[in-house]
Amino acid sequence: MLITDDFLPVPVPESLDATYLVPIEGLPRVSPKTAVEGLAGRLAAPVHGLAKQMLDSPLMSVDTRTVDEFPELPPDLLAAFGATEEQLARLAAATHLVVVQAEYRPGWPPAHEWAARAVAAAVAETVGGDVVDVFGLQFLDPAAALRSLPDEHGRIRLVDWVLVPYSSDADGLWFTTKGLRRFGLLELQAQGVPDHLTRAWGAVMTGAARRLLRDWTDGLAGEEVPAFVQLPVLATVTGHDIAVAYGNPEQHGATAPVLLRLELDPATDPDADSFLSLNPPPGHPGPPGRYFAAACATLFNGIQPDVRYTRTGDAMSRAVATARSALGDIRARFLAGGLPEESQLVVKYGLPGDEGPEYVWAGVTSWDAPERIVGASATDANSDPSVRIGSPVVVEASDVVDWAVLDGTGVLEGGWTQAVLDAGERGEG
Repeated sequence: MLITDDFLPVPVPESLDATYLVPIEGLPRVSPKTAVEGLAGRLAAPVHGLAKQMLDSPLMSVDTRTVDEFPELPPDLLAAFGATEEQLARLAAATHLVVVQAEYRPGWPPAHEWAARAVAAAVAETVGGDVVDVFGLQFLDPAAALRSLPDEHGRIRLVDWVLVPYSSDADGLWFTTKGLRRFGLLELQAQGVPDHLTRAWGAVMTGAARRLLRDWTDGLAGEEVPAFVQLPVLATVTGHDIAVAYGNPEQHGATAPVLLRLELDPATDPDADSFLSLNPPPGHPGPPGRYFAAACATLFNGIQPDVRYTRTGDAMSRAVATARSALGDIRARFLAGGLPEESQLVVKYGLPGDEGPEYVWAGVTSWDAPERIVGASATDANSDPSVRIGSPVVVEASDVVDWAVLDGTGVLEGGWTQAVLDAGERGEG
């Protein structure tokens, strides 16, 4: 095996496995085969065929066990990864678990994950229940699980399979991925990320995961599974990588690429995970956070990670660009008291949700730091129960897609995205 300073040899596991659960009260009413047959025409034909083939092979098992026969799932961790009170209540009331397990070699396609998730979703539909992804400790409703599977061209949204949690320490934010091990690749991490880059850097991590996963699966394309795959030490991440990871390949990501240096961080504890660390490239002066901020500024020059990459040139994209180009000016006027008397400045920003971002408005109460806006929510959010009318919110300026100045008569200034929506409802354009 050739090892150079330009490549990092990453070990390949011998096999991969996936486990999904369907909590139920009583016993399932139909067999897994019957449930999967019911997905005909709703799943892309290759994935439907794969699920049926795996179900008939020794590579997959589907068992019904009593709840006591399976290790307890930690409710606190499930809640941390998005479980609702209703989902946790159904889990607590369950008497049995349908356990779907599959095994496959590393490479593409990840047949173990696709087939196991498809079978579990099919079973959950028949019982009106949930799917629990054991690897991600996530609840999925059957419809969401099915939507995450490949389309007829084999495309997926990586964000449906890889999470990017973060936590705070003395040096800033510590980001990791959770999901690359599904594909045999080590998880990524980045440390010392500035606090105000939570969503932007999460998108960069997702784009980096997409780029490295492509290199990883290219290295596994042969008939024999190698012991190592050599990944480039200097990984290039582009706006296109991020757009594809979010399921929007039409956004070409016409921004300059950024370089990230890959470093293996092996675990010293046999029960802990090893990581691939993302660092600034050699020769970059100053702390890592400075480079990470510059990388975000480069990649999101005119593209906002939570706007779902609307098509460049369409009316909504132009509206967002217009609003964002005037953010600095409206902040200066707000701070100088230059807005009309008895008016209110509001901003529109995105909250993450299962169906994509939910855009809500907040009234601005203070805007001392350019990158952070303090305000009060002007609407109730469906995706976040803590965001209610009047509740305090802190909005990252990088998440703002529109702003408006309001008085008792309506919009005095701004509101470009709302104008586009209103024009669409009237059938204009």
